[in-house]
Amino acid sequence: MKISIVTICYNSAATIEDTIKSVFSQNYSDIEYIIIDGGSKDGTLEIVNKYKDKISKIISEPDKGLYDAMNKGIKMATGDVIGILNSDDFFAGNDVLSKVANAFTVEIDLCYGNIEYIDRVDTNKKVRFWRAGEYKKGKLNNGWIMPHPAVFVRRNLYEKFGLFNLEFRIAADYELLLRFFTHDIKVKYIDETLVRMREGGFSALSFKRRKAGWEELKKAWASNGLKLPRFFIIRRLLSKINQYLS
Repeated sequence: MKISIVTICYNSAATIEDTIKSVFSQNYSDIEYIIIDGGSKDGTLEIVNKYKDKISKIISEPDKGLYDAMNKGIKMATGDVIGILNSDDFFAGNDVLSKVANAFTVEIDLCYGNIEYIDRVDTNKKVRFWRAGEYKKGKLNNGWIMPHPAVFVRRNLYEKFGLFNLEFRIAADYELLLRFFTHDIKVKYIDETLVRMREGGFSALSFKRRKAGWEELKKAWASNGLKLPRFFIIRRLLSKINQYLS
């Protein structure tokens, strides 16, 4: 089974080599690796090109944002399963994709695991831990969703239900997963850390950005024809407390 890994990047010279090395350190061999660069100016491409003989496809061109770049990578992917590993993230071990491949030996559409947030400078320092937990339909009402960096999806799921919706600038990953769950998909949880993620993503840059993200979460429910649960944002915030206590 071929697994396609898509990395999107823009001016990521400080972190992307960790990402690339974590892909090539995998003990699973049937990997298609795709890098979508937004036209970096800081030396990112020089680092990427050091590994060009091993990278399946490299594109560097302007895009309409990170979700547009992700869509480009998904459209180019030919693997049976697709994962997205961003340029400041890396796999937690060299057997992550072997575990993913093993999960897909049964009839499932999607598998996911846990992520560990780490300090941007000291990558050995854990900031918080997101143990995703088993999927249960009712958990969606509390704002639960699995961590997108640790999600692996059969390619035909994108073909059936679509890609990232570019009307969402912050929460398109949430909307996409919510869209998947409006259908009867089969899911498997791997209760292990699959990805280490540097703290401080696009949606966490400021309170203003967070507030805009909350509005997009509400919009995600409406766009999928779903009624927003009562006290949704409060319940979502409360559900994250354990991430800082783990």
